[in-house]
Amino acid sequence: MSTALFVVSAADHWTLADGSTHPTGYWAEELAEPHRLFSEAGWDITIATPGGVAPTVDAASLTPDSAGGEDRAAQLSAYLDSISDQLKSPVSPDGLDPTAFDVVFYPGGHGPMEDLAVDETSGRLLTRALDSGMPLGVVCHAPAAMLAARRDDGSWPFAGYRMTGFTDAEERIGGLADKASWLVQSRLVEEGADFVEAEPFTEHIETDRNLYTGQNPASSAPLAQALIAAQAAS
Repeated sequence: MSTALFVVSAADHWTLADGSTHPTGYWAEELAEPHRLFSEAGWDITIATPGGVAPTVDAASLTPDSAGGEDRAAQLSAYLDSISDQLKSPVSPDGLDPTAFDVVFYPGGHGPMEDLAVDETSGRLLTRALDSGMPLGVVCHAPAAMLAARRDDGSWPFAGYRMTGFTDAEERIGGLADKASWLVQSRLVEEGADFVEAEPFTEHIETDRNLYTGQNPASSAPLAQALIAAQAAS
């Protein structure tokens, strides 16, 4: 049986440039769809959050407008309810060895910009997963978590990797770019990422060595499918 570690933000807000907070958490589709697909593939899944705190779903991700209609919103909500026991009792990543799993996966939402982007424990976990050669999946805003990864010499492990994530254009369309202290795409590029963007809100994934990234919520399922295929081929 294959095993996957989901590292999920524990934040329930995102601090904006003016010091105000925007309610957030993890994005429903980005956790639910990969979890469902991995489960259907027979994988065993462990959920971890900073401090082992039960994660908060971004309420906006369960609205019909964001989810893709009332039926889709209801499906996502029902799936999250079906795994509520896992979500209510995540483990802490402290001391976790990512190489004890077959795949590491980071779902997005604005939450990772608040906590995982500055979480040294998560940063070390990401670095170790990358260096191990195991499949590492990161979607939408979750590439913000990669900003916390550093080698002993201070260099960024992901420099030069081709990747994607939530784009500055998508953040502008969403109406929060002007309020943000920083944007995911811009920061990744500043650190040395080879960032590739597709048209806003279209499915788009990138694979570079063992790093698998998805641009936005719509890319969650294709990203999970790519990881399943990679694991099946290993």
